[in-house]
Amino acid sequence: MRNFRRRGLFAASATALIMAAAAVSPVAAAPDPLAQAAAVKPDAVQRHLRALQKIAEAHGGTRASGTPGYAASRDYVVRQLRQAGYKPTVQEFQFPFFSENSLAAFAQLTPDAVTYEPTPLDGSSLGDFFTMEYSGSGDVTGTVRPVDVQIPPGAEPNSSTSGCEASDFAGFPAGAVALVQRGTCTFYDKAVNAQAAGAAAVILFNEGQPGRAEVLTGTLGAPDVTIPVIGTSHAIGVDLADPAGTTVRVRTDTTSDTRTTWNVLAETKKGSRDDIVMSGAHLDSVPVGAGINDNGSGSAALLELALKSNKLKLKNKLRFAWWGAEENNLLGSTHYVGALSEAESARIAMYLNYDMIGSPNHVYFIYDGDDSDATGAPAGPEGSAQIEKVLEKYFDRRGLPHKGTDFDGRSDYGPFIATGIPSGGLFTGAEGIKTAEEAALFGGTAGQAYDPCYHAPCDGTANINPTALKHNLAAMAFTAYTFGSAAELPGTRARKGARSFAAPADQHRPAR
Repeated sequence: MRNFRRRGLFAASATALIMAAAAVSPVAAAPDPLAQAAAVKPDAVQRHLRALQKIAEAHGGTRASGTPGYAASRDYVVRQLRQAGYKPTVQEFQFPFFSENSLAAFAQLTPDAVTYEPTPLDGSSLGDFFTMEYSGSGDVTGTVRPVDVQIPPGAEPNSSTSGCEASDFAGFPAGAVALVQRGTCTFYDKAVNAQAAGAAAVILFNEGQPGRAEVLTGTLGAPDVTIPVIGTSHAIGVDLADPAGTTVRVRTDTTSDTRTTWNVLAETKKGSRDDIVMSGAHLDSVPVGAGINDNGSGSAALLELALKSNKLKLKNKLRFAWWGAEENNLLGSTHYVGALSEAESARIAMYLNYDMIGSPNHVYFIYDGDDSDATGAPAGPEGSAQIEKVLEKYFDRRGLPHKGTDFDGRSDYGPFIATGIPSGGLFTGAEGIKTAEEAALFGGTAGQAYDPCYHAPCDGTANINPTALKHNLAAMAFTAYTFGSAAELPGTRARKGARSFAAPADQHRPAR
């Protein structure tokens, strides 16, 4: 995760929707979705998770997009689908790949000897500096050259224009280390201008206003820079700027290039193509680990749900998607949605997202389709509230607690919401800290992360809570079969008009 929810006729109101979910439709005469869901077994999901773990172990410990481990994960999903009678589609696309291969080094040599602590490769804490995403590689010793810095900073953010214009580098000595301050333009613009001026490395330091003093983290957005680029705090930047002639060493070891990756898609033989109930999960891990909770859990559960669904006689077609490059900012789902025609988009009645559904210190989070908590991100498109109600219905029928969570843009529902497709899904928590109230309601340990191995090498098969996985799997199946059997789907009127795709806000765009 980029750091994140019946049966019968569906009426417009949530009350009528829940009543419909509790009674057999006289039109479809479908079995109880809860009974159908019981056929989707958590033991089979665990077998898929073990297979994904073995794939990672055989390919350098990772299943990240752009690596052989991801290609093997793709092949595993495709093979399983074909054996179940599907004709899966593999959708290829290009994306910017980045990996930090070993710990970076940064030290002031003169006038003082200071060694700065790097940020760990797994991002588990923040050091004195951060290797910017899409930084180049190199081991550089050179003199620091401040570039149009503003010390002290202005009263407002973005008062600094340091490095935004090529003219800022007039007279820049080739081989020097550019010291550039945050502000006005993107990190990418600053780094590209510095490289063009002959800089051997770039140190980006935070601008200095309240909220802009800590260690600078972020991305250059594209693999166009070949020299080391690191981010650091305002205080370190100020120290390096004076006196003139300060020397430093900067070393980064990265891979930054353009690679190919894939989405995998499949849909059931039965059901209307005009009313598609779509479910998705990202298949890729981060580079540092196997990604068994994030997001082998969602991918494996979705795979088993698909395998048990192809022979069902449902009114509405079920479509399943395993996304590539989610960890690179939702690129797989963004590519897919952006390539849809208006007619194809209008056929997708809803999108259900499953990203991290087995967190060890879990909460049963359901995406807040109606913004009932009136905080954070707004409600989803029309129909999202009804999705939330059906997901809640499963947990209510099992006597299990649940809690809303915002559509904060950190997972693959983002592109679907951006084009007006009703969305929902489940999530058991990532790096967030469980509260005492949540521990009292859901069990587990207050004061600890929902997933202590989030984006870390320890995210393996031991990092799965089997109870959370079991109930989320059943909730997924219950929801798919409820909407798959429904005579009318929520948001139908809204999607009859033309949809246009606007790319979701880039959570990792080059910041200013």
